[in-house]
Amino acid sequence: MRTEEQHIPLVHIVSHGPYCLDGVTAAVAVARYRTGCTIVPHFSGNDRIDEVIRSIDLNTAPPGSEVWITDISWTAKETDDHLCRLAARGVKIYWFDHHRTALKRYAAGEITVPFTDWVISEDLAAARLVYEHLAKQLAMNGQQNTWFSALAPVVAMADDNDRWIHAIPGSRELALTIRTMGAERDSLDGYHALLGIDAEITYTPAMRAALDKALREIRSSFAVAEKSRVDFPIPGTPYTLTAAICEGYPSEIGDAWGKQATQTVFAFFDLKGEGVSLRRSPDCDIDLSYLAQLFGGGGHPAAAGCRPAGLHRLFAQELARLLSGAFSTLVASDDSQLRAG
Repeated sequence: MRTEEQHIPLVHIVSHGPYCLDGVTAAVAVARYRTGCTIVPHFSGNDRIDEVIRSIDLNTAPPGSEVWITDISWTAKETDDHLCRLAARGVKIYWFDHHRTALKRYAAGEITVPFTDWVISEDLAAARLVYEHLAKQLAMNGQQNTWFSALAPVVAMADDNDRWIHAIPGSRELALTIRTMGAERDSLDGYHALLGIDAEITYTPAMRAALDKALREIRSSFAVAEKSRVDFPIPGTPYTLTAAICEGYPSEIGDAWGKQATQTVFAFFDLKGEGVSLRRSPDCDIDLSYLAQLFGGGGHPAAAGCRPAGLHRLFAQELARLLSGAFSTLVASDDSQLRAG
C-alpha cells in the first residue's frame, strides 16, 4: 500500500447497514484498501445517520485520521458544520454515494464540506463507486493489494443486486445473507463475513445458516403481506397505491407483486425495520425518492424509504377505533361477560 498510509492513525467508515449488501461491501472495500490501519466501522440507516456522524468528534478522530462516508448521506446542517470542523482540524473526509436525494442536495449547494475526495453518481451502486475509485488509485501509484483485489466479485454482486439487475447468479442470495446477519442494529456479523471472504465467495457455516433463515422469513413475510394488502386507486390518475404490512424483505415482495401489476406504487410498513419501504411496478415512472423525501427519507427512483412522523400513533388510533366500537356495543347491551372477573 501507499507509504503515507503508515501515518494514518485511525479510519472511521460510516456506511448504510449493517443489513445492506451495498453499504457493507462499500465499507469492506475501504477497510481492505486501508490495510494496516486501525479501522472503526459504523453502520446506520437514514433515521440515525446525523447522530452517527456527529458521534465521531474531535476526540475520537485525531488530526491525520480519516472519515469515509459511503452509500448514505446526512440531512442536517449541523452535521455539515460538524464535518467542516473535523476537516479544519486536519481530518480527511471522503464521501461516496449514489442516492438521488444526495445528488440533488449536492447539486443545490447544500453540502459545503471540503472533501479530500468524493464520487457522487447514480451510474453505479456505492460499493462499485468506492471500489473502482480505489482500484484506480492503486494503479496510478503502481501498487498492488491482493486482499483488496479479491473483493471484486463481491462488489460486482453488490452492484448487480442494488441496481436490481440480477444478472449475476448468487447476488440476491448474498444480499439476503448479509441482510439476515445484520438484522440487529449493532451487529457486525455481515461486515466481518465479507471482510474475510475469499474471491470465490465461499460461504461460512454462519452465512449458510443466515441464508436458510432468510428464505424461511421471506415465506412468512409474503404471508403477512398478502393478508394485509390494500389496493387504492389514486383518483384522477392512472396509478394505484398498494399498501401492506410485511416482516422484512419489501424488495422481494414488491418485485413479485410488480410482475402482476401496472402503474402501481407499493408501500410496505416493515415491522422489522419499523419504517416504510416504497417500490414500484416496472412500468411505473413515479420517482419514489421524491415521495420518500416528503416524509424525511430518500433513496432511488424505483426504491426508497422513509419513517413518517406519527405513523405508529396512527396504527394505535385505528386499533383503538376498532376496539372502542365493539366496546361501546357490549356496554350498551349490558353484556355481563365484558365485566367478568
